[in-house]
Amino acid sequence: MIESEIEILKKGQVYEGVVERYTFPNKGYVKVEDREICIKGALKGQKVRFSIKKLRKGGGEGRLLDVLERSALEDKQADCPHFGVCGGCAYQTMSYEHQLALKEEQVRGLLEPVILTADKKEGAFCWEGIKGSPVQEGYRNKMEYSFGDAYKGGPLALGMHKKGSFHDIVTVDHCTIVDEDYNQILKTILDFYTEKGVPFYKKMQHVGVLRHVVIRQVSCSKDILVNLVTTTQDYMADGNDAKEESGNSKEWQDGERLEQHLFLPELVDRLLALPLHGTIVGVLHTHNDSLSDAVVPEKIVTIYGQDYIYEKILGLTFKISPFSFFQTNSKGAEVLYETARSYVGETKDKVIFDLYSGTGTIAQMLAPVAKKVIGVEIVEEAVDAARENAALNGLTNCEFIAGDVLKVIDDIKEKPDIIVLDPPRDGCNPKALDKIIAYGVDEIVYISCKPTSLARDLEIFQARGYRVVKGCAVDQFVNTLHVETVVLLSQQKPDDRIEVEIELDELDLTSAESKATYAEIKEYVLKEHGLKVSNLYISQVKRKCGIEVGENYNLPKSEDSRQPQCPMEKEKAIRDALEHFGMI
Repeated sequence: MIESEIEILKKGQVYEGVVERYTFPNKGYVKVEDREICIKGALKGQKVRFSIKKLRKGGGEGRLLDVLERSALEDKQADCPHFGVCGGCAYQTMSYEHQLALKEEQVRGLLEPVILTADKKEGAFCWEGIKGSPVQEGYRNKMEYSFGDAYKGGPLALGMHKKGSFHDIVTVDHCTIVDEDYNQILKTILDFYTEKGVPFYKKMQHVGVLRHVVIRQVSCSKDILVNLVTTTQDYMADGNDAKEESGNSKEWQDGERLEQHLFLPELVDRLLALPLHGTIVGVLHTHNDSLSDAVVPEKIVTIYGQDYIYEKILGLTFKISPFSFFQTNSKGAEVLYETARSYVGETKDKVIFDLYSGTGTIAQMLAPVAKKVIGVEIVEEAVDAARENAALNGLTNCEFIAGDVLKVIDDIKEKPDIIVLDPPRDGCNPKALDKIIAYGVDEIVYISCKPTSLARDLEIFQARGYRVVKGCAVDQFVNTLHVETVVLLSQQKPDDRIEVEIELDELDLTSAESKATYAEIKEYVLKEHGLKVSNLYISQVKRKCGIEVGENYNLPKSEDSRQPQCPMEKEKAIRDALEHFGMI
């Protein structure tokens, strides 16, 4: 059967089909010849045309070529003229109600399978739905634009990467998720450097000058920072590529000469003359000769005004520097932080750890009603900003420590009563997670910007004695596929009793079990699906499939033990193995 499927489907072939299933982040699945093909960017219900990229047993990956028929979820026309070309927004053709419903479905679909069955049955877990952003247009307070060409050898462009492209740039001068001020500034800078003939930085050749433009605007005052990011390379006056000396581009050592080289005083005059809603309070120039495509602020020069702006969140004031982390949706951030604050609960006379604290926003929200808040953040600039902001807000019970959470918490003398986690997209370092759990605090509030990472970490928390009390999604990224999630974890007390009823058959070895050992099933799942599974998970799936399991196999060690339940992804892989060995 498998051999015939491989013969039918070939890489590069083009197919059509309807997306039957949709998962985070932005992955649609189409059935082709009994295989499920994953197509990034395809929505549930769409009829799509796609080509086969990869094939594997039972599935594969496809590349979206065209949407032939819209999904029922797509109930409006895109407001942005760049939609479909720009790789930023994914849900412009959906009403906000449909966007929220889809995001909630995705988050809930990831979390509920990993939450212990006992908690769900006894009502210990409460899913509180999704909270939307108070603003749906012009909500972003920071945008990072890239210089490039619209196509190879094409005109200079400034904006976002084209959908599915690493090189091509689409000029997004009519973007709807930013204030109109952003669009005016972008177009002015693009026109200016097109006139001057300054070349953009080519990532593969590592030559050129113009790299990025970073714009920040706060909602409270509409003050704006404009930051031009370039290399320090020399270039020919006619706009050709950078000169090379002994294989390396010449660097400008004289800052004043570099400023003239980029016509920065003239650029500032153009920007200040714009009829904007807000006010440009600072124009900066960042030197970045790093080979990576990321913005690395090797040196920041203030060309005009100041290098900071102030934002107000829930009555507190925060100083924002050019590269300090701050939530990109200020009004949405208020909803997120209010949710986190409500989940923390009673804080009087308690010590709170805010781990992965960034610029200390959450810590300062909690400080007025806590004994002490200690924030830990690896980015030193963010820690400096957190300390400055705490002083600005008159908070004396906040301490911020620069360093890796994994290493720093060993040196903190205080012990926390409550822990707040807001880790990077990939979640917590497993070793750091062990140390966090070892504190044994009664409650942990976990804020995640990537629900797949959260789901993975929740399995570990539950295996170590925590239960998931409640959770909700908070949308700060309208029209995009991203979403925040907040959950409250509570430490399971020794006297908390959860009855676990497990039906075990009396046969030590059944006819079904004789076809494949647990070791063989594990080996198959690891080889075919890249997943490690335990004997416990295998026995759970066996019982679900009506397969007899040996007597007393994987019983809890005590009457009060909590058994983790097999995650959905691993259950599917185990079922595949059972089918492979002819056991179901």
